[in-house]
Parts: sequence; C-alpha cells; structure tokens
Amino acid sequence: MQTPNSHNPSHPLSAGAERLDVFMARANAQYYATHPLLSDFVTAPELSQVFGELLGAWAVAVWQSMGSPTRLILAEAGPGRGTLMADALRVITRLVPAMAHAINVHLVETSPLMRAAQAQALQPYCTPLWHSHLETLPNAPLILFANEFLDALPIRQFVCSPTTGWQERYVHNGAFICHPSPAPTLPDGRKFEDDTVVEVCEPALHCAQFLAHRFTHTPGAALFLDYGHFSSLTGDSLQALRHTKPTNPLKTVGEADLTAYVDFTAFAARARHAGASVYGAVTQGAFLRTLGLLERTEQLAASTNATMASKLRTAAHRLVAPEQMGHLFKVLALTSPTLPPPPGFIKGSAA
Repeated sequence: MQTPNSHNPSHPLSAGAERLDVFMARANAQYYATHPLLSDFVTAPELSQVFGELLGAWAVAVWQSMGSPTRLILAEAGPGRGTLMADALRVITRLVPAMAHAINVHLVETSPLMRAAQAQALQPYCTPLWHSHLETLPNAPLILFANEFLDALPIRQFVCSPTTGWQERYVHNGAFICHPSPAPTLPDGRKFEDDTVVEVCEPALHCAQFLAHRFTHTPGAALFLDYGHFSSLTGDSLQALRHTKPTNPLKTVGEADLTAYVDFTAFAARARHAGASVYGAVTQGAFLRTLGLLERTEQLAASTNATMASKLRTAAHRLVAPEQMGHLFKVLALTSPTLPPPPGFIKGSAA
C-alpha cells in the first residue's frame, strides 16, 4: 500500500479537513452498513469451525473458574456473521448444558446487515441482544470475545520533527495534511525518532480501561485476538482493502475496509493500570496450539472425506503457521484480579 503524502497546510486548518480518527470512523461506518458481509477479507472463524469451538471450550473453563454463576453474559464485540459465537455455543450446549442455560448472548454491533446475518446464524441457539457500545452490556458476570475488533477502531496519527514540533494528521481531499498538536500521551519509557509516525487508538484504550474497571467489581474475562505489535512507534500502519486488494485508505470513502495494527503494549498498560489482570499478548499460533487446534482438526479430518480433510488442515495451518496468521496475530486476555490465569496462556505470560 502506498502511504499518502503529507504536507503542512497554512493555518488555520483547511476547511473541510477531518482528523484521521473522525475520517476513519465515518468511512468504516459507511462501509459496514452498505457492503456484503466480509466480502473483502476472511476472518479466523470463517476459515475453520475449530477456531470458535476452542473459544467455546475456553469460555467453559473461565465460567467454571468464576464458580459457575447461574447468570452469565456471553458477549462478542465485532461478531461478523455470527460464526464464532455459533461455533462456541454449539460446543457449550453439547458439553455443559448448565452453562448454556445460564448464558444470555449479547453482541456489540452497529451494522444492520451484520445484525441480520448474526440473528440467522444464532437462531438455533438463542435470540441475541444487540448493543452499539460495550458500556451498555448488563452488569453481570461477563465473558467477552473480540476477534479482529480492535484493528477497526479509529486511530490518530502524530509526527514530530525538530523544525515543526508535534503535528497531527488530518485528511483533506484524499491526502494527509498536518496541524500543530500537543504531544500524544505514550506509555512510560517509549522512545521516538524524528519524523516517525506515532499512532494512538483512543477507543481501544477506553475499551481496556472500561473492562478493567468493570472486572474489579464484577467477575469477568475478555479475550482479544487481532493483528498488531508491541509499540505505537512502528510507523504508519493504516491500511485498506477493496475487492480483497490493498488500496489507498484515503480514497473511495466507504468503499474499503480501513484497519490499523493494534498496539498491545499500550492496551495492556491501560488495562493493568485500571485494575485488571492482563495475560499476553502471545502469538495466535502458540495460543491455538495450546488449546488443541491441531488435535481437534485431526479429529474432524478423520471423520470426513479427503477433500474436506485437506481443507481443514489447510485452514489450521493458516491459523497457526508463523508465515501466515500465527505470528502476526496476537492474543491477549483481561480478567478480574480474583480469577486464575485463563487457558492458553503459559505460566509467566501475565503482563
């Protein structure tokens, strides 16, 4: 993807310019409201049923560690077509009927197209309740899934040089312009070089803080799986896909899916400071292998035809192989400080 050029406008800020996070939020809202579901990319739950099954088993273990409460909010943020939740509920219903009886399913989703698909996918198991924001989830024990949710949240971008000081990127007529800005707030100890783009995702940090505060007084756990890194100082990660191919993220507003790498270090630091126990981030490959992805895949492959068995193994490889999704994607869990370490995180992986 070609990074759009930046230039310094005359002041005041050019009429019609939008701060990058405002632009990104508007573009993605339009895209998800008008485009066929997941038409430009494929997510882990769509690759293999084993992905959602393992997360269902993960939820069972966490629920039991909570003392098996008789009421549980099982929620997902950014639930796509509802495939992950359907696969998880199938496992829970089969293995632990008492947990299935305790569950109320809530989905954080704003797109009418997505909500319709989710209702259809979950019809055999439940009638979910939808929310536009995490903050409106009921106050009860909570287990939350969030797969490729944080990467779509809008980011701000800042850059600093000796001649201009700190500036923030805005979007105007399909290109970046810069405007003087206070320095962004970074986790302690961060270093930056001149002209390095610094990314800050305020909604993700708010999500971490909100859940951590909640988990200090109500039992809960949240599992985040996303592509990302451990520093906001790695440069411009804004990207867009249109018709499955990379495209300029500042062009064709609402016609492409805009994402950015998740800064897991900043996310973990905010959650930990707000009182949650933090585990990870670990690589998705290590996490899924620990939960038994390869063994479950072989179990399914042994009971089907050769063509389907090959598809299952290919999907499993894509999910865990370092050169595929195994290393780029990371997994992080937030829990109440009273809960034990959740499955999938080896001893010592608490942040």
